[in-house]
Amino acid sequence: MASTSTHETSYTSSNPLCYDVFSSFRGVDTHKNFTDHLYTTLVTHGIHTLRDDEELEKGGDIAADLSRAIEESRIFIVIFSKNYAYSTWCLNELLKIIES
Repeated sequence: MASTSTHETSYTSSNPLCYDVFSSFRGVDTHKNFTDHLYTTLVTHGIHTLRDDEELEKGGDIAADLSRAIEESRIFIVIFSKNYAYSTWCLNELLKIIES
């Protein structure tokens, strides 16, 4: 039987691995379909996954927060889509992932 887990891990630098999974995706291409389904499935199976629209502080330094989240994640899922490479944000995330 699958367990449903919605436990939240405190997002601080004192916790070196806050997330099991960091997903990089182009929101306008995949956020309301594939990415949502993937996120729901991972969380349903107890895999703590960053959801940037829920876990990053609004009005904060998003670039720094995303960089820190990448550093504090165990694995990465990059969801390439039609417009992924046109996004500076996505390309910066991908570069950070490769450097990690």
